[in-house]
This record gives sequence, C-alpha cells and structure tokens, in this order.
Amino acid sequence: MLTVLYEDNHLLAINKQAGELVQGDETGDVPLVERCKHYLKKKYHKPGDVFLGVVHRLDRPVSGVVIFARTTKALERMNTLFRERETKKTYWAIVRHKPAKECGTLIHWIIKNEKTNKVTAYTKENKEGQRSELSYQLLKEKDGFFLLEINPVTGRPHQIRVQLASLGCPIVGDLKYGYPQPNQDKSICLHARQLQFVHPVKKEKILIEALLPTNEYWKLFS
Repeated sequence: MLTVLYEDNHLLAINKQAGELVQGDETGDVPLVERCKHYLKKKYHKPGDVFLGVVHRLDRPVSGVVIFARTTKALERMNTLFRERETKKTYWAIVRHKPAKECGTLIHWIIKNEKTNKVTAYTKENKEGQRSELSYQLLKEKDGFFLLEINPVTGRPHQIRVQLASLGCPIVGDLKYGYPQPNQDKSICLHARQLQFVHPVKKEKILIEALLPTNEYWKLFS
C-alpha cells in the first residue's frame, strides 16, 4: 500500500517504507518506482507505459519522503534543484549515544568502496574523497535513546550514516556503520522527515512531511 504525500500533474511524493528499494537492483525485487507507475496507470487509466522519473534515492533500510517526476520537464528541473542544492532536506535519526555537543556541523571527505558498498569518512581533506557536510541538533531524549535532526548540505552515499558513526553515534539498527544489533524489521532508525523546495512548474513553495514509522524506537518519539 502506497502512502502518497503529494501529487499533481508534475510530481508524486511517497512516504517510503524501510526495506523498499527506490530503483531496481540485482535482487530483482519490485522497486518503489515501478509500484508508483502501476498506481498512476490504474488511477488515471493510462494506456501503455507510464513515465516516472527518479529524482533522488533513499537507502533501502531508510524510510521517509521520496519524490518522483511525472514529466520530463519536471524531472529536468527537479534534478537541477537537487544538483544546485536548492532543496532543504530534513532527516530524523535515533542514536544510543548522546553527541558530545548538542548541535554542530560535520565536515568529512567520503570515499566509497564499491565492492563492499560501504563508505569511509575522513576528517582531513582527501583528493579521492567527496566533501560532505551536514548540521545536526539534539531534539529529545527518551529511555536512553536520542533523537537527532539532521540537515545535509551535500547528498553523498551513506553520508548521514557514516558521519553520525564518526561522531560516535551510529544510527540504531545500522550494523554496517557500527550499531551492535539489528532492528527486528531490518530497518535503521533514519527517516527523511521533510523536503522543501520551490515547485519546478508552479513556482510555489512546497513542504512535504512524512509521518514517522511505527516500530518500537520511533514510538518513543511519536
């Protein structure tokens, strides 16, 4: 069942569930983009193939706002907004360790190992790495868990996951970056909470917000 957050003739935004692929990969599992195409085809009785462009992605174990473009014009313009950092992305993450500082900015140079699909973050500039920046602040504490709000400036692979881990705060459930145990549903507690941008066609400000997942950790903060 899709949870549609925003829909018009140009864009479609979905609250992605943890575990869903945005685009197809070697697993052969049906990705979210194909499920959305089926939704549009059925709802609007469209003959033939339905166009739906992938604007951005979330890692498979991550939940939250994902936006697709329903026209080539919207796709081109949304790609430009993301490339030129004219969108504001807000994530929420649950960690077990309190950051030494309750708010701050993290800057690393990230290098991805394609064989392991894992990235490493370096605090010193590295010519082979991609400069990665985010700001974070502590929102709440409950039962020994801490809710952080993160605003990434850049959009690198696994950026939030590795940068928080480098801070000594791996995300709950994220075995790949140092959390000691998995979540029962194989998710990690990272959620794309909000996406803000100026509509590529209508030129009006858009704010899309995704409700939190309902597992035991997110329930602490809902």
